[in-house]
Amino acid sequence: MDSDERWYVYVLLCSDGTYYTGITVDVDRRLHVHNLGRGAKYTRPRLPVSLLRTEGPMTRSDALRRELEIKGMQREEKRELVESE
Repeated sequence: MDSDERWYVYVLLCSDGTYYTGITVDVDRRLHVHNLGRGAKYTRPRLPVSLLRTEGPMTRSDALRRELEIKGMQREEKRELVESE
């Protein structure tokens, strides 16, 4: 697998009940960084976070597209997405 094809989209549940979506090449490492308070600015005050869903592997371009698609969903659509697994 080409290094450009190892990207994942992930959805987190924050402690305040909100969802956060991002992309990474290493989901476990990224989750750990979020929970250390060194992840995204959005998640820092909403710790701890838990992993609800991953999609991939895919190219970085496809991951970015999917991330934007998920971020554009309404809360109910995101809930249905994470519960569909």
